[in-house]
Amino acid sequence: MNRMFAPCLILLALTGLPAGAEDIFRRQAGDFPIASSVRVPPGAELLFLSGTLADVVKADAPIGSVERFGDTETQAASVLGKLAKELAASGYTFADVVKMNVFLVGDPAQGGRMDFEGLMKAYTRYVGAPSQGKLPARTTVQVAALPLPGALVEIEVIAARMP
Repeated sequence: MNRMFAPCLILLALTGLPAGAEDIFRRQAGDFPIASSVRVPPGAELLFLSGTLADVVKADAPIGSVERFGDTETQAASVLGKLAKELAASGYTFADVVKMNVFLVGDPAQGGRMDFEGLMKAYTRYVGAPSQGKLPARTTVQVAALPLPGALVEIEVIAARMP
């Protein structure tokens, strides 16, 4: 048994890979631009980004109004842009995102329903592009409110990469 074990260790050492090294695995969710599951192997570096809200787009709009931050698509694009910068500051990109949680407030202009279509328009510009190929597992829920009055979108992500 020991004679078999030693050559395996030598082979692993020569390949430069740690024992058990694997790639991050993503299972596609049909044609929808998310992964149905993502497996992150041991040894991966993880980066957790806190929930992020949109920037003000119309400073002269009343404080606490949706107009101050824009509609769902505008807010989602702002949030995703801020997340892209935060990822880049740590050497990551959206291709490294393995999990995304999206919180949407019902849009008054949509009768109080979340604007999922608006979210997806912004999302596919940053994450769902066919050229990216690496999609996160994602949850999207409608919530009653967010910490900033007028905010319709908050997104948090977890990114992972192999060292």
